[in-house]
Amino acid sequence: MTLPDLAAPLAAALASKGYETLTPVQNAVLGDDYAGRDLLVSAQTGSGKTVAFGLAISPELLTGDLAIAGAPRALIIAPTRELALQVSRELEWLYAEAGAVIATCVGGMDPRNERRVLERGATIVVGTPGRLRDHIERRSLDLSELRAAVLDEADEMLDLGFQEDLEFILSAAPEDRRTLMFSATVSREIENLAKNYQNDSMRVQVKSDTKQHVDITYQAMSVRPRDKENAIINLLLIQQARVSIVFAKTRAAVTHLHARLANRGFKVVALSGELSQAERTHALQALRDGRAQVCIATDVAARGIDLPGLDLVVHFDLPSNPETLLHRSGRTGRAGSKGTAVLVVPPADFRKATRILQGAKVDAEWTSPPTAEEVQAADDARMVGSDILLAPVTEEEAPLVEAILGVSSPEAAAAAFLRMWRAGRSAPEIVGDIAPPAANSEARAPRERQEFGPSVWFSLSVGHEGRAEARWLLPKICDHGGITRNDIGAIRVQQRETYVQIADNVASKFGATAEIDDGLLLTRLDEAPNLERAPRPAFKSSDRPQGLNRKPFDRGDREDRGERRERAPRRDDEGGERRSFKPRAMETGDAGYRARPAREDGDRKPYGERKSFGDRPEGDRKPYGERKPFGERKSFGDRPDGDRKPFGERKSFGDRPDGDRKPWGKREDGDRKPFGKREDGDRKPFVKREDGDRKPRSAKPAFGADSRPARAPAPRPNFSDPSQSLRKPRSPKGPKR
Repeated sequence: MTLPDLAAPLAAALASKGYETLTPVQNAVLGDDYAGRDLLVSAQTGSGKTVAFGLAISPELLTGDLAIAGAPRALIIAPTRELALQVSRELEWLYAEAGAVIATCVGGMDPRNERRVLERGATIVVGTPGRLRDHIERRSLDLSELRAAVLDEADEMLDLGFQEDLEFILSAAPEDRRTLMFSATVSREIENLAKNYQNDSMRVQVKSDTKQHVDITYQAMSVRPRDKENAIINLLLIQQARVSIVFAKTRAAVTHLHARLANRGFKVVALSGELSQAERTHALQALRDGRAQVCIATDVAARGIDLPGLDLVVHFDLPSNPETLLHRSGRTGRAGSKGTAVLVVPPADFRKATRILQGAKVDAEWTSPPTAEEVQAADDARMVGSDILLAPVTEEEAPLVEAILGVSSPEAAAAAFLRMWRAGRSAPEIVGDIAPPAANSEARAPRERQEFGPSVWFSLSVGHEGRAEARWLLPKICDHGGITRNDIGAIRVQQRETYVQIADNVASKFGATAEIDDGLLLTRLDEAPNLERAPRPAFKSSDRPQGLNRKPFDRGDREDRGERRERAPRRDDEGGERRSFKPRAMETGDAGYRARPAREDGDRKPYGERKSFGDRPEGDRKPYGERKPFGERKSFGDRPDGDRKPFGERKSFGDRPDGDRKPWGKREDGDRKPFGKREDGDRKPFVKREDGDRKPRSAKPAFGADSRPARAPAPRPNFSDPSQSLRKPRSPKGPKR
């Protein structure tokens, strides 16, 4: 599709930006089959998706006068602030000729200013999910006139946990709207979201997933763990990219790398979640206008940013999955330009890096980090080919050049230029050399174990039962004998002891017996121990004795082991005999159980025969002895009155009915008196009471209106006395002001 086939305002805007043809994704969304349909578009990062959905929603926007803005007609949702601001800038020049009003609603900005812009009216609203939901809940964003909704980088929004916000926003929009979803990868969650909030959507897959990022060159740089930072310094020095970005996993790593590169003279900025929006904006602007060349960022902070001239992407920490690798590397190689993505891989991460590259379907070249000599040679070649040396001498420079040649030779002048060239540049770092993994990630053949040489075997008084490990024993043996780990051969940990092989030339340092630690004895052996394990006998599940005849295996073989014994059947419903859970072979032996006789009454009788007594039915359990008729049970003694009398005969006294319990003694007044004789009927636990009031400590007047003595008023504190004053004494310097 050529530019004249578009609407006049859009064609003019594209021509002003230098567009001659459209990219594949832009051509795809403008096809006749997709006009007015909901779309689910999957295209790689940097393929021109922003302009693509800007052109796709033009039929819904270019109706009427766009200069008269009211409720928004299109809503663009982006995962991060930087991506939302970037989309807003792209749509501003795309719809500049049409006169569309574009508003942004992102976190970190003043929501009051955004609310005023929305009240004045906007044609297109671009924002992040959280801020858009906040405006909808506060009724400052009206979606009643919405005709198109676009979800840019939908996979990233779901990864960041915005699914609930997206569902809320789409539910608040009209159902007859047009919904477009753009994503680099289409996961199951995105398909479910499209199924729920799109009407008869069509899947648009622009480019085959067999090969990703054809404009990006991937390299996997194998380094030693301690040389990761030095390798990045040499890489930045030898590449000399206009803009580079280095990805790290944590904020702490970003802060550390930022400080390290800044100390080495690099123009570097940092992007992480702890920065404010103003600081993030200043950092990105410094990269755009050339005041900074290197950016250290985390995954979340760098998602969606578009930096012109970004030629190099360095993965200081490996990404967690292939999708993250594609998102990181997609910051370069955009809009037809070339880029390089380098993975810094220590030996422990070789397999992980290979797995991620295979999952992303990209081919990477395994390389070594640039050495100091290579960096210096590249810098010298850059100096010799510099335009400064090839530029002719101007009229203004000619007198000064003659003056310099008058006091110095050409060789001295060239040496001065060389020193000035190197003075403002960082020196390269020295890095170690490490072999990359085998080609095509094939497993290398295991190394052949070499002969240890003449040696002496020792035994240690600890084994698996003492939780002994070779890595725990090795330093103890080396420290005690003053030897190195190369003097120790095999370490074989057994159940209760451990065998150690020590070189013959240093074995004398341990003597016949040595205590290398508290309670840990090292004893010299006359000959090598037998380390061959005895073969275990074959065992099958049928070899285990079944039922109650099961015994441990270390008691020797049984003659009847392996036989499948049948269990005795249970009693049938006709009242047959009930047999125990035992093998039939045990019924005739002395050990085991005996068969139970048939029961006449159908009830289990564990002790003896049961008889009826009193009004209890036949077959009631009587475990001890014959019981008398109910109501005549006598556990202690005869009861004359039918009441239990555990202590003695009870008699009536006072006005209490016959048979009342009297545990202490005779009561004269009908009230319980546990301590002593009471004259007035009131309990007096401490002293004799004369007036009927409790008097635990001292005598009290008769109970009445004036029975309680008047409480003496508390003495007033003497404020003149500092010891009785409640106020803090004033400072001799006066009160504080």
